[in-house]
Amino acid sequence: MLLRIYPENPDPDRIRRVADLLDQGGIVIYPTDTVYAIGCDIKAYKSIEKIARLKGQNPKNPDMSLIFSDMSQLAEYTIIIDNRIFKLLKRNLPGPFTFIVQANNQIPKMFKNKKKTVGIRMPDHRIVLELVKELGRPIITTSIHDPDEVIEYTTDPELIYEKYKDFADIVINGGFGKNEASTVVDCTTSEFTILRQGLGVLEF
Repeated sequence: MLLRIYPENPDPDRIRRVADLLDQGGIVIYPTDTVYAIGCDIKAYKSIEKIARLKGQNPKNPDMSLIFSDMSQLAEYTIIIDNRIFKLLKRNLPGPFTFIVQANNQIPKMFKNKKKTVGIRMPDHRIVLELVKELGRPIITTSIHDPDEVIEYTTDPELIYEKYKDFADIVINGGFGKNEASTVVDCTTSEFTILRQGLGVLEF
């Protein structure tokens, strides 16, 4: 299903409808402040494995990030022991960043067993923030890539729907996406390290 939701004023009924689907283990494609992404509920293990296989990843140790709705939800799943990290997150989120931080034991075993860190996202985009808030839990997220060698990410939600309509339960049409990914910042060492420079310009 292709579902239109306007980012300026997301329809609460449609947000609830998508959140209910996520709660039941469904897979959703949605816009972010960078590129379109695909994800599911953090507890939907079968869907996580299905998305991992789609991306060519090990389903038992997928390389995906989590989207949080706010800092308090973030605190439930991560260990922010350094005040410098907390200040960095507060200064740059919501925004086009993926921060690598220490995970705590709330992260599902398929993430925690292989690694003690997790990528966190809090996009500056009302649709996905409202979605995670309504669900009440983080969602697993990974970017939608384009096979085109020139254009790395598909920006048109209708084209995304045509390609993934048999895989995803809902594709949210939130308008055209961007064609640049998030900036990835490693916060697990003494010095903050930019692993990938993307759309976000880090403010220290």
